[in-house]
Amino acid sequence: MLVLGFESSCDETGVALVQSEGAQLPRLLAHALHSQVRMHADYGGVVPELASRDHIRRALPLAETVLREAGRSVAEVDVVAYTRGPGLAGALLVGAGVACALGAALDKPVLGVHHLEGHLLSPFMSADPPQFPFVVLLVSGGHTQLMRVDGVGRYAMLGETIDDAAGEAFDKSAKLLGLGYPGGPALARLAEQGDAKAFALPRPLLHSGDLDFSFAGLKTAVLTQARKLGDALPERSADLAASTQAAIVDVLVRKSLAALKESGLQRLVVAGGVGANRELRAQLDAACAKKKVRVHYPELALCTDNGAMIAMAAAMRMQAGVQHADRRYAFDVKPRWPLDAI
Repeated sequence: MLVLGFESSCDETGVALVQSEGAQLPRLLAHALHSQVRMHADYGGVVPELASRDHIRRALPLAETVLREAGRSVAEVDVVAYTRGPGLAGALLVGAGVACALGAALDKPVLGVHHLEGHLLSPFMSADPPQFPFVVLLVSGGHTQLMRVDGVGRYAMLGETIDDAAGEAFDKSAKLLGLGYPGGPALARLAEQGDAKAFALPRPLLHSGDLDFSFAGLKTAVLTQARKLGDALPERSADLAASTQAAIVDVLVRKSLAALKESGLQRLVVAGGVGANRELRAQLDAACAKKKVRVHYPELALCTDNGAMIAMAAAMRMQAGVQHADRRYAFDVKPRWPLDAI
């Protein structure tokens, strides 16, 4: 079975082709991605209307590229998958519309996929795929969650952010430091030149006794420290960036270890855009090695939003029998859609 997947939830247009055979793990044949970073950089953030219009321009040319690289024709596609939510409403509608129109034209079934489930299952395309059950740390610009995963579609929430997500903390702190868009990667690069112990920034909810997160207070502390530095901020920005990153990473690592202890599991999966952060990976690798816990990540190229994770999630859901594609081409999207509600 060949699954063609479209991702258009925010500022990246992704298309991919995945092949599923029997009980074997579905295999990624080809994927293509267009990032809108340059377009949105002038505005300091994503402009939803511009994002939607760009998805319209990119979706089908990317699909043609993927099919050509995989050596397959569009007539060979068995299922067309797309991101149904969460995300920007207009952007989601583009991907859903393109996928359902293509499915109707080909008389092939379609399937809407949860964006976060795509991230959660993306490590199964890595050279070291995980095995169920495991604890997953979903960490991105809009979400920070810890979940127990017992199988495809079998997810139990352990803890989540009550305000800003980790990715938001990275981006907003970067903006306070005068860094460009996207802020998270820029802050991480600057942090490599700084002293992570230069400023004693808070670790919100670190000793809360639960597995929830809060990063809004950290953002406020960074703002306060930046104002205190005043004219000295440019020469101390690397230290402040390193201290900010250290605070975020510390919370993520320690909460992840607490989730493993609480669940009794010995396997951790990290997924989402922040999962590409080098310091987070280094700290998790070191901490998990001490606890003899296996930790798995997506390939770096598949950490950000991409069509491969959508095609993969669709293939795995159908393979597990938890969802079936159908020929109903009327569609809706869910800009707000909790993962534990699917």
